Amino acid sequence: MELDGRVVVVTGGTRGVGAGIARSFLAAGARVVVCARRPPDRPVEADGRRAAFVPLDLRDAAAVEEFFDGVADRYGQLDCLVNNAGGTPYRLLDEGAARRHARVVELNLLAPLTASLAAYPHLRAARGSVVMTGSVSGTRPSPGTAAYGAAKAGLENLARSMAVEWAPDVRVNTLVVGMVRTELSAVHYGDEAGVAAVAATVPLGRLAEPADVGAAAVFLASPRAAYVSGASLLVHGGGERPAFLDAATVDKEG
Repeated sequence: MELDGRVVVVTGGTRGVGAGIARSFLAAGARVVVCARRPPDRPVEADGRRAAFVPLDLRDAAAVEEFFDGVADRYGQLDCLVNNAGGTPYRLLDEGAARRHARVVELNLLAPLTASLAAYPHLRAARGSVVMTGSVSGTRPSPGTAAYGAAKAGLENLARSMAVEWAPDVRVNTLVVGMVRTELSAVHYGDEAGVAAVAATVPLGRLAEPADVGAAAVFLASPRAAYVSGASLLVHGGGERPAFLDAATVDKEG
């Protein structure tokens, strides 16, 4: 297996996309540690192997440093950090005070920075890598999730700066992720019919599965991406069909 023996931390790796990423690393042979504020509903496993879980609040810088030192002490190394933890409620800008939007930025931008800084000495010793879980929300208008989109845009830029500052010892890349089918998809899109309608807007005709994101993360952490740093890998099924194509009245048969 291509990452046999490597040690990987996946923040927010207990459910959804994060759990899919963790399972992909397990399947690739890595030893995986997942962290989140709450334990997973069931163990994160793949191919008969299980990720270790450690409770952690990424907003607590001292706890984050202690966590990464503990991982390095326990396993003897740290080869990859996947900054996956994040998310946001739907909230229009004028429906929340600035401090509420600031919490979204804290979780999606400052927490990955805190984790990366704490992990850096261990990643440098291993000549490892950081994978940021970005979003298409950071590359386009995101009404209802504006603070989240702004944070994800900042995360992508942060990764590019890290890639320059930390080269050649640590590679840093971003997965720019589109819509993913998770246990919460029906909640976000109404019901299964809503999920199907949203999936039909994607050029590849479906939402991503967590394993699709996980496979891309494994690639960026692997020796096959040894010369890839400061990059943004689009994992969005072709993106979004431009609205003007459906609005235009041009005869498409002509």
